[in-house]
Amino acid sequence: MYSEVRALSGALAASVLMAAAAFPAAAQERRAGTQIDVQGYTIEAEIAPNSQSLSAKAEVRFVPLVDNLATATFELNNALNIARVVDGTGKQIPAARSQADFSVRLAFDPPLAKGTPASITFYYDGKLSGQEDSPVEGIRFAAIHPDFAFLLYPSRWFPVNGYSTDRFAADIRVTVPAGYVVLGSGADSHQVADEKTQYEFKFEHRSFPGSIAVVKGEAKRVQVEGVATSVYFRGAEAQRAESYGNETSQIMSFFSGVFGPPPYADLTIVETETGAPNGFAAPGMIFLAPGAVTRPVASKLVANEVSRQWWEEMVSATTRNHLWLTNGLAAYSELLWVEHASGKGALESGMHDVMVESLTVDTVPMIQSARLEDYSPELWALTGSKGAAVANMLRYLIGDDKFAEVLKQYAQGRVWKTANTDDFRDVVEKVTGKNLGYFFLQWIESSGAPEFKLEYTVYRTQKGFRVMGKISQDMDTFRMPVDLKIETEGNPERQRIEVVGTSSEFSIDTFGKPKNIVIDPDNQVLRYSPALRVAVAIKKGEQFAELSEFPEALQQYQKALETNRTSSLAHYRIAEVYFLQNNFQPSANEFREALNGDLQPKWTEVWAHINLGKIFDITGQRDRAVNEYNLAMRTKDDTQGAQEQASKLLKTAYERPRRVEQ
Repeated sequence: MYSEVRALSGALAASVLMAAAAFPAAAQERRAGTQIDVQGYTIEAEIAPNSQSLSAKAEVRFVPLVDNLATATFELNNALNIARVVDGTGKQIPAARSQADFSVRLAFDPPLAKGTPASITFYYDGKLSGQEDSPVEGIRFAAIHPDFAFLLYPSRWFPVNGYSTDRFAADIRVTVPAGYVVLGSGADSHQVADEKTQYEFKFEHRSFPGSIAVVKGEAKRVQVEGVATSVYFRGAEAQRAESYGNETSQIMSFFSGVFGPPPYADLTIVETETGAPNGFAAPGMIFLAPGAVTRPVASKLVANEVSRQWWEEMVSATTRNHLWLTNGLAAYSELLWVEHASGKGALESGMHDVMVESLTVDTVPMIQSARLEDYSPELWALTGSKGAAVANMLRYLIGDDKFAEVLKQYAQGRVWKTANTDDFRDVVEKVTGKNLGYFFLQWIESSGAPEFKLEYTVYRTQKGFRVMGKISQDMDTFRMPVDLKIETEGNPERQRIEVVGTSSEFSIDTFGKPKNIVIDPDNQVLRYSPALRVAVAIKKGEQFAELSEFPEALQQYQKALETNRTSSLAHYRIAEVYFLQNNFQPSANEFREALNGDLQPKWTEVWAHINLGKIFDITGQRDRAVNEYNLAMRTKDDTQGAQEQASKLLKTAYERPRRVEQ
């Protein structure tokens, strides 16, 4: 999800966008609780690309879930002006708007009866240039331009109730000038009249089909293993259409074998624009921002979005508190593809990053994720990263075959429906025949993670050796099987120990003499260790830095150094903060400390030299700057284009950007 190295220029804005990468149309609490159940929409809209405007009529069909329903609340983009709202008889309904939360509150007189189907129709229009306030600050979900447009479901371009939880069917008709093509979810048709074309998309299943795109030109169609992908990329990205279509088709084919038949095998990929989420999924569609159309293909991002055809469009969370079932399974699907494409080692590397991210939020149980803001790094860490870590631990606990069967039965057993954690647990226990309540209590309903400590003594026996010891940790309610690897003079031996409570004793017989014992050698259990505490503190610091909260960032980096004084990454991040504050002497000192540290990750060496060179250029010491750039070249490390950057700076001295006066 995140870039491993941040360039000093524009780093903060870029990393915020990366945090939104592969995040779904995820979750706010239903503002009106469960007062109504939306059944479907009939939307008639006209898009005028040249004026960047939209005019629409949206009929909403719903069923009241409470007696005497007097009010209902919908969300609609603030840039859209409501002309009127009427009921099924044409009677106007009073509507009060709140700009603060994009809401429209309707008052029914007389109140509506529980269980009796009703309908209301919104008439509205407005301009959506992409510069308007977004329902999620800093992320662009809708924009109409002369050459293209995209209107994603989170933009609330039509009135929404129960955002991302209340599934709906839709009949969407969009009229555009001749020469434009509209893309959407469902069975499509179009008709031409008066130099305009009306496109219609019928989606009969209840899901989240309200995202559309307007494009010009033909798609690049790629077919692999019987799966066809249509790609609409513009400009420089167009040359990568075939590689993205090829990757998407391969991923779709792989996931179909793992999760069972998808709602759509053939997908359409559409390019959005800078400022939009890196990735977004709708039924049968994937939207990618230009920055996500990379070379090589951003495989993890594509895998995440493809998997959401199952883990969001086909089956979604009943409420925001169960978002781990969409975000977590999508995040783990990334790793399943990585494992398939690159092997077990790539999975283990990816799981390390997932665990670090998940431990940045360790005081909120996943079942309380509704407490966190939509699209926030905290929500993603809790539901996405920790959700993926929990999925991996479940796989470790029940085995690969049963885990695969769980995923398939869960997906295919709730087609076009919602699900909660209990529904998922029922599938797990049906497949395994075991009561795994303790697992879900520990990882879904509780917070925190253990840190294991090991004590043991080795005794000689008549048949070899015996290791007697105990594993301790400070979580009294903890229960989890944990592998031990006993390194001996011969072949290593393994044994699984049930760790229960704060102290668990064990006794293991071995043939060869034990030399060392490693707890959880494959890092399957979400847990703290000294190295992980360093990584988590640095990750928290990076999150603060992204928000320009530099004092808080420095505090976290210092915490990392308290555990590991030689952490090159911690010193590097401190140096970055000082550099951004134009505090060049402390910055240079910290870049030197990074070079004198453990050089983990390896890229800290080349970029520390480059940034030291920049500091020397800024302070008028060109000879010293050139020396640093040459040292950077000698590392031969080209992480994020380091060699090209060093080469350019050897030719032309670095100049810091001029300040823009406020």
